[in-house]
Order: sequence, then structure tokens, then C-alpha cells
Amino acid sequence: MTEIKSIEKPDDRRDFPRGHIEIVNLGDLVFAKATFEPGWRWTESVKDLAGTELCEVHHNGYVAEGRMHVLTRDGAEQEVGPGDVFILPPGHDAWIVGEEPCVVYDFAGGMGEYAKAKH
Repeated sequence: MTEIKSIEKPDDRRDFPRGHIEIVNLGDLVFAKATFEPGWRWTESVKDLAGTELCEVHHNGYVAEGRMHVLTRDGAEQEVGPGDVFILPPGHDAWIVGEEPCVVYDFAGGMGEYAKAKH
């Protein structure tokens, strides 16, 4: 069965300091559009919501705009920017580089739990 939804009318939206995500659920697919403003850093904006020291969500992503720097648990560092497609395993911090918002589309499925307050 064909299923079509628009990210412009998300099933869920979660706001956090200096950013937000919009989520569309299609069958087993959890598709997310994340917008991070200049000054956003995971350990400062999402850490308390997640309740973990580092981001423990696996990401399959595409960067549409802006730049993001990533630091993994093992100390490896990378930077992604417009047009980059990436896989990022759990156990990382990330922050925005420069003065432009960063827009990332994520289709790994884990964003369904991203930035959800843990009770």
C-alpha cells in the first residue's frame, strides 16, 4: 500500500533549546527533519531531555543546510555540511558550526525517541 505524507504537516514536533524536530511516521519508517540554530550543542540542548551523557540515537542522515561538527565517544571528529549523507552510531556529541541554521533529514528510525523527556 502506498503511503504519502508531507514533512510540512508532521505527526509530531519537539522543541528544545536552539532547535526542533518534526517527525512523520510512515508504516515502519520514522522520518525526521531536524533544525538546529547557531549555538546549538547536543550536550547543552538535548542532554537533560535524553537523560544520557551523549546522544545514544543512531542516525542515517542527509544535511540540507548548514554545518555540524560531531565528536564520538572514542574521540573521532567529523564535520558534515550541505549535500553530505552520513551514518552516525550512538555515543556522540554534536554542535553547529558557523552562524547558519543546520537542517538535517534523518531516516534511521531512532528519531522517534529523540528529545523526548524521560520520566
